[in-house]
Amino acid sequence: MRVADLAITIGTLPSGPTASIMDVPGVGVGHSTVVYDEPAPPAGRGIARTGVTVVDPGGDALADPVPAGVAVLNGAGELTGRSQIEEWGYTETPIFLTSTMQVGRVYDAGCQLLMSGTSTFGEVIIPVVGECDDSWLSDPRAMHVTFDDVAAALIAARAGGEFAQGAVGAGTGMSCLGWKGGIGSASRLLPDGHVVGVLLLTNFGISQQLTINGVHVGQRLDRGGIIEPPPAGSCIGIAITDAPIDAAGCERLARRIGLGLARTGSVAHHGSGEIFVALANGLRASGCGGPTTTGRDLDSYFAAVVEASEEAVIASLINARTVTGYQGRTIEALPIDEVRRLLT
Repeated sequence: MRVADLAITIGTLPSGPTASIMDVPGVGVGHSTVVYDEPAPPAGRGIARTGVTVVDPGGDALADPVPAGVAVLNGAGELTGRSQIEEWGYTETPIFLTSTMQVGRVYDAGCQLLMSGTSTFGEVIIPVVGECDDSWLSDPRAMHVTFDDVAAALIAARAGGEFAQGAVGAGTGMSCLGWKGGIGSASRLLPDGHVVGVLLLTNFGISQQLTINGVHVGQRLDRGGIIEPPPAGSCIGIAITDAPIDAAGCERLARRIGLGLARTGSVAHHGSGEIFVALANGLRASGCGGPTTTGRDLDSYFAAVVEASEEAVIASLINARTVTGYQGRTIEALPIDEVRRLLT
């Protein structure tokens, strides 16, 4: 489901054909969803509502690094490889997303998978792994994600093709603004012919703050006594463009993701980790070349990131299903028909 199906338009810039991060040439997204119900450890593996999502910028990032920048709105979270990006201004790996307690497993699997490829450039690697806490629905005492799960998500990302949004992959156990969240994506076409795509792992906010296209929907939706998770959750945001933007410009793009979240109701709660990364394929050795886009020429890109980030939050909500998990807790899907009525 697309946000346009709600009969609303976010911002002024047009969306790309898929209205997702895959409108940026070469970019791929893959998921591995991990769901099972077993006795609690040590008798079993517990209850899993988790997974892995991989965003691949395309090509061999180890041999052909991607200009990148990181911005932090609230730092109660983790993005491995952040210090390397800040120091060198680029990343050498795809971006892996998962839940808080699975970061080590995903990092380890990422090292094995990326170094087993055909690239011979470099001897060590620092995978970029971002996380949000899904322990409201997934037993945090067990290690749920396996090497095969990470491998499947990476293979799917590199294969290309459409990808699911909502409660899938790393988004399986996440909540957003009191409702079921997860993976959301959007894109914007720039006047100069370039594209900006955004993908979010949404896990933040409370229902009363939910705002869609300027309408305070959360204050008017009847939750029927449904208990919602606490506000601390997080959001990992990824913006990618095919434009020739350097590391400093990428950091500025990444910072604008937070403005898109704010439009939907985020206040970056104390215990929430809003960490954003932006990549620019255009300045890679295999990129489009041309002069670097800087200064005031970035203004339209800032607008594109803000609009796509706002839309991606909504996309994560309208594509998510109701999920019941750990300790019988349930996070309800956003009632789409009621939202449509409130928006008209």
